[in-house]
Amino acid sequence: MDKTTLLAELKKQRLVAVIRGKDEEEVTNIVDAVYRGGIHFMEITYTIPQAEQVIAHLCKAYEHCDDIIIGAGTCLDIVSARMAISAGAQFVVCPHLDTEVMKLCNSYRVPCFPGAANVKDMLECLRYGADVIKLFPGDTFGPKAVRAFKGPLPQADFMPTGGVSAANLTEWLDNGAVAVGTGGSLTKGAKAGDFEAVRLEAEKLVNIVRAYDQR
Repeated sequence: MDKTTLLAELKKQRLVAVIRGKDEEEVTNIVDAVYRGGIHFMEITYTIPQAEQVIAHLCKAYEHCDDIIIGAGTCLDIVSARMAISAGAQFVVCPHLDTEVMKLCNSYRVPCFPGAANVKDMLECLRYGADVIKLFPGDTFGPKAVRAFKGPLPQADFMPTGGVSAANLTEWLDNGAVAVGTGGSLTKGAKAGDFEAVRLEAEKLVNIVRAYDQR
């Protein structure tokens, strides 16, 4: 999927599943549950042991599913970003602003969603070609922050991550978020091995987005 199409799909689907897990087996089960629940953007974080191998295996496992989009998250430096892209990641997410990571992603035409928490960093993100800025940590700011930051930066698209759940998803969208990253509330069932709970939570989020867009 090319960069333009991926970004259009992100703004259409609005949901990115932030996947963390103790090992590849757990991550694979979470991805399966989330995908069956209807969320198609998977952010495989570098807090997972050997994350690039997990990304590569997932890309292989879903190579015939053209509606799943596997990316990498918690990329803290250019090394992890390069390994993720080499493994097949279709997008890269950082919790911070790293211009070297952004330049790398731009050179490969891979979307990069850098993290920012103030106007100075957000403006720098835009200067280096960020199509979407990760507002992080979202729960520190609250949904109204998106509208506030879009005051001086109306051209910026924001994806809040951290503290996003079914309970506040609509409020984030109402305040101008083009998409959200959600992890803890989405995948909490996995800690007890209850992947059906993960599927149901994903389905709930998808239904909220669908209802929002049909208003």
